[in-house]
Amino acid sequence: MEATKQNAQQPKPQAPVAKKANNGVSSNVGGIKNAFIVILISFVIAECFYLFGLGSFFEYSDGNTYASHFFAPTKDEGVTSNPTNLLGTMYLGGFVVPFILTCLLTVLTLAVERFIALGKAAGKGNQTKFVAEVKKALNEKNVAKAEELCKKQQGTVGAIVFSTLGKYKEMEANTVLPKEQKLAVIQQQLEEATALEMPSLQQNLPILATMTTLGTLLGLFGTVVGMIKSFQALGNAGAPDSAELSKGISEALVNTASGILTAVCALIGYNFFTNKIDNLTYAVDELGFAIVNAYAANHANSVSYTHLTLPTT
Repeated sequence: MEATKQNAQQPKPQAPVAKKANNGVSSNVGGIKNAFIVILISFVIAECFYLFGLGSFFEYSDGNTYASHFFAPTKDEGVTSNPTNLLGTMYLGGFVVPFILTCLLTVLTLAVERFIALGKAAGKGNQTKFVAEVKKALNEKNVAKAEELCKKQQGTVGAIVFSTLGKYKEMEANTVLPKEQKLAVIQQQLEEATALEMPSLQQNLPILATMTTLGTLLGLFGTVVGMIKSFQALGNAGAPDSAELSKGISEALVNTASGILTAVCALIGYNFFTNKIDNLTYAVDELGFAIVNAYAANHANSVSYTHLTLPTT
């Protein structure tokens, strides 16, 4: 006896094509794409400040041309070498000073840029309240309300969740794939949307991390160079001169202070922005977990099989 058997064919789930998670919702992260331009402009500004802000090439009313605006005249004729304040001492720090100032300006510029960019990424409303409202909408099986909340919130979290909810609705309409595969597709969409958004959040942070070390090393290098010059001048003079030695040490240590200031600013900025990115990531993970669990709880396996009973003889 010949039996007829009908099996429902189940196509394998295809990985969704990676698209920017902005279908109706924009993350609006933006920011400076080429940090090299920032570094170059910072160097030009730092060099001009060192040469023309701290330095001086103009003849004053007393007929002398001083090396810096912040040098005071002495009893000797000609150019003086006595700084009147910290800025004058900074000028004596030498060629290392513009490089340290370049690092400092770069850190400050990128810190402002990241602050604005991550502020946009956080969205328009309170993030904690947004997460709670979306979870509530999902528990009520109201996907449309969750999407409206994402459109209202905007930002990175809103864009990622909105993209995932789109896949959620697509899986609801799918009657071919089993429940387990649908959950896998939703999870994959969440991961891909997150992976596409993360680089824009972390943009320029590696430069801030680099400046943390570079600023300290440049300051140390300037200090070593200044100390070498001080002891060399002291040895050439013959008799020890405590005043000249103290002056040389202060000139050397001003580079250390500038380098440490740069490193501190970079370190604070890096940790602050990393913490903000972590908060965004936690929100995405929490809502992603809620979306997958909501689908698992609210939907049964939609795949049906047709079984034909074999006639008996």
